[in-house]
Amino acid sequence: MFISRAAAGLASISLAVAPLIAGPLAAQTAPGALYTVVVPAGQFGSSAYLTHVLQGLSAARAFCAALNDETLNVDCLAERLAEIGEEVPDDTDYVEIRSILNDTADQLADLARTNRDSGRSRVTASQPGQEPGTIVAQTTRPLVPVRPETLAAVNSQAVAILEETETLLLRSAASGEQSTQYARIADALDSNKVLLRSA
Repeated sequence: MFISRAAAGLASISLAVAPLIAGPLAAQTAPGALYTVVVPAGQFGSSAYLTHVLQGLSAARAFCAALNDETLNVDCLAERLAEIGEEVPDDTDYVEIRSILNDTADQLADLARTNRDSGRSRVTASQPGQEPGTIVAQTTRPLVPVRPETLAAVNSQAVAILEETETLLLRSAASGEQSTQYARIADALDSNKVLLRSA
């Protein structure tokens, strides 16, 4: 995987990073793909879509970790969470999940922008597929690096944002299957905090 495209008007940069594990990232749907959710009568949600969300959160962690640049982790998580939220279909049991993930993504993105390193270019990351000319995953917008001197404080605030989201997920679930699925999503989101505790 590599980062090769800078935002328009900014100097180009090129960073080699460790290759990603193809499995989790390959689980993400391509932009514009149709994802069908089949919900059995009288039950909450879809086990297939739950798996899709959980794999997406795991892929987000792998994608951001492979950048090998701690100053990009907060905005990388923001962009990946927003992408997962965008994939949630309308008129399903997961609209609330979409709202929660999008709100979390917005908070993380705002945090990164507030602490942006103005001396560095924004960058777009992509993971090439196994076949030549193919891309498994790519950021939908340029990522914002934060200033190194603010990294510890920014990461601490980002962890707090994720923890608030986990709490909201657990409190939002009614009972039964919904509670179980929300708890699993909260746990998957929690695993992304490892990216923010290595600085």
